Amino acid sequence: MNNSGRIALIVTGALTALLASALLFGGAAALYGEVKKDDDGYLTSKTHRFETGTRALATENLDIDLGGADWLADDLGRVKIEAQSKDGKPLFVGIARTSDVERYLHGVPHATVHDVQDGPFDVFHAETTRHAGNRHPVAPEHADIWAVSSQGTGKQAADVKFREGDWSVVVMNADGSLGVDADVSAGASVPFLNELGWTALGSGSFALVVGIALLVAGARRPQDPTGIAPAGGTAPAAA
Repeated sequence: MNNSGRIALIVTGALTALLASALLFGGAAALYGEVKKDDDGYLTSKTHRFETGTRALATENLDIDLGGADWLADDLGRVKIEAQSKDGKPLFVGIARTSDVERYLHGVPHATVHDVQDGPFDVFHAETTRHAGNRHPVAPEHADIWAVSSQGTGKQAADVKFREGDWSVVVMNADGSLGVDADVSAGASVPFLNELGWTALGSGSFALVVGIALLVAGARRPQDPTGIAPAGGTAPAAA
């Protein structure tokens, strides 16, 4: 094999080994996520405190685009938002179409949460934009816009299946009063994590074996077909 062929084998083997490493890491991460699910089967974020002196906290538009493939909703599972009041007031949490939320909160003092970054080492950052107004909205339980909602004292959870469209989450006091202060977390069931993890580990293991084999083949020094010893070596003994 000439040098060009050996170099090609080494480059291909290195790229294959790199791909294998990514698959193995991704598979391990997926299986770790499966293990970290809570008792209800959700992979849940850490709880973070959100507060505003307005009447409601709302997320910016959450665009779920399934490309028209509504059947994917069953594979994607469900999403859950949990919230608990920090001051003991009965709390409301609901998920609705963004357009309906915008109409409901039009003219109502509220805050929009955006640029949420929940990183490792307890690094958390979120920005809010405050919207002025003086209107008191109808109590959220009577708004008749929610795909799913929950209200009361203690921890409240809104749990809904992934559906295509533009959605927003709203957290507010059950009576619509000023001053919302709550611990909030989000979770998703992600039912395919276990299958994804084992598939990635299997594919990664196979790719790693292939990559190593290519590297070994490329690094192996070719034998001299002429049988002539290299310079400085010992010549074959005469018969």
